[in-house]
Amino acid sequence: MNRITHRFQELRRAGRKALIPYITAGDPRPELTVPMLHALVAAGADIIELGVPFSDPMADGPVIQKACERALAQGTTPRRVLELVREFRQIDAQTPLVLMGYLNPIERMGHAAFVAAARDAGVDGVLTVDLPPEEAAEPIELMNAAGIAPIFLVAPTSSVERIRRTAQLARGYLYYVSLKGVTGSAALNVAEVAEKLATIRACTDLPLGVGFGIKDPPTAAAVARIADAVVVGSALVARMHELADDPERMRREVAAQIAAMRQAMDQASMPTAFAG
Repeated sequence: MNRITHRFQELRRAGRKALIPYITAGDPRPELTVPMLHALVAAGADIIELGVPFSDPMADGPVIQKACERALAQGTTPRRVLELVREFRQIDAQTPLVLMGYLNPIERMGHAAFVAAARDAGVDGVLTVDLPPEEAAEPIELMNAAGIAPIFLVAPTSSVERIRRTAQLARGYLYYVSLKGVTGSAALNVAEVAEKLATIRACTDLPLGVGFGIKDPPTAAAVARIADAVVVGSALVARMHELADDPERMRREVAAQIAAMRQAMDQASMPTAFAG
């Protein structure tokens, strides 16, 4: 069984929601990526999304765009990212890890070569932001054969028909983009998100993760009440950049951000006590 599916089953039995932090591989420096991954897990991350740097990350706001630029400037290629995954797996064989990125670097490497290398490194899922389901037949077939979950985005503007088509192809979880815009942009409207999630749930049994616009523990808790997973990225990446010159403090403070979100989410998921 894929580690992502197994983790969601464990969380469901425990009555908890998944916390999925995102960081960009190679930022602020490649040698800091794996220690940060371990720190995130120790702080309460259930699944990790590791960004594969790309020169034109059109779905991402300025925080992650600049992180990609810094990582690329230090030679962080897709193969280097997979080396970091392999290094992470030397210690952690349980935490699901999803690569999140764009199609061009994968196509340059070749779909078959990329999927084989990702499988061997210990990748559990791949989310390719600009790969529409209609053009995903080959990579989906390769990933399914390798035991890697193809993960797709669903937008606020997605029609019911498109949600159904996407859900039929996806594995692991569906990532709902909570607002119209790029990562790290305006605050989300939780009521609107809840309404859209109800529509998506009618189309699939896959767990639903929500990302874009989640910045702090209260927002994470609010989303945890309505979704199966909370994805947070820009808030972490921004803090990592601010503390790049002090790696130990960087790991400590970013881990504290995750721990605070984990606590808020767990409290939000607890049954409401009442008398009578």
